[in-house]
Amino acid sequence: MSKQFSHMSVFLHESINGLAIKSNGIYVDCTFGRGGHSRQILSRLGENGRLYGIDRDPQAIAEGAKINDSRFSIIHGQFSGIQKYIEGFGLSGQIDGVLMDLGVSSPQLDDPERGFSFMRDGSLDMRMDPTSGIPAVQWLQEADVDDIAWVLKVFGEERFAKRIACAIVERRENKEKEPLTRTVQLANFITNVIPFRERNKHPATRSFQAIRIYINNELNEIETALQGVLNVLAPKGRLSVISFHSLEDRMVKRFIRKQSKGPKVPHGVPLTETQILELGRAAMKPVDKVLKPSNLEVTYNARSRSSVLRVAEKLSF
Repeated sequence: MSKQFSHMSVFLHESINGLAIKSNGIYVDCTFGRGGHSRQILSRLGENGRLYGIDRDPQAIAEGAKINDSRFSIIHGQFSGIQKYIEGFGLSGQIDGVLMDLGVSSPQLDDPERGFSFMRDGSLDMRMDPTSGIPAVQWLQEADVDDIAWVLKVFGEERFAKRIACAIVERRENKEKEPLTRTVQLANFITNVIPFRERNKHPATRSFQAIRIYINNELNEIETALQGVLNVLAPKGRLSVISFHSLEDRMVKRFIRKQSKGPKVPHGVPLTETQILELGRAAMKPVDKVLKPSNLEVTYNARSRSSVLRVAEKLSF
């Protein structure tokens, strides 16, 4: 019997408002999760509207299958494949809005069997799709010191990355010690390795984030998906992205900034209008201000504390 875990969508209404839903529009929810955003989009669509949900988590797909609505389709896959999926439906350049709610969902965090959180003891898995890839426990048992240190430093911005990596490998090579296979076990181990704590942050937070991002190839997924979104959006189509840590938000911010700038032409270089067009032009523009959670939202949903919402619109030529 499967366990039920609740999920409170962050920026639920704000992110949907950012899409400027059209009654007969076509939309994509890149991170279906438990369907909070998708159900809100469907509530605003008319009978000729269309919504595609994407998720790589089989539990999310099972949840999506419960939506009995002819306007909705659920796709089991990585959201980096958005361009491939939409082209397969013959809808490239016709999508009116794309929503991305990045990172791990509350049900994934709350289920100890998934291994995402050290707040509840469970197996060190961390895969968003448990049917593919290698679990975190296997990677920790096979990766060398340099690889572990690199992951912790780059994806977790962990200042003690090398110290933690060396300790993990040393522990692994000591046959008298039991292997690190459980979430709480790893968290306690890291706590004992780090010389001092950050204020208001568990010593293992950065390491768990880093390992999860690496196991799921999250940053490459985001980069590929963002480029795909640009290609599938219709003119004036909207992109609404919720991120939860600085690495994600920096990627989204840079993407929107890059797409909102025209080509750099050195001052004084004589170019015809045709040559300027060939160099390309701005493809998107940011919409409204960057949104961060209110004190009220943080009170009701503590996990929204670090969230950021950015919205952009594809320009029409």
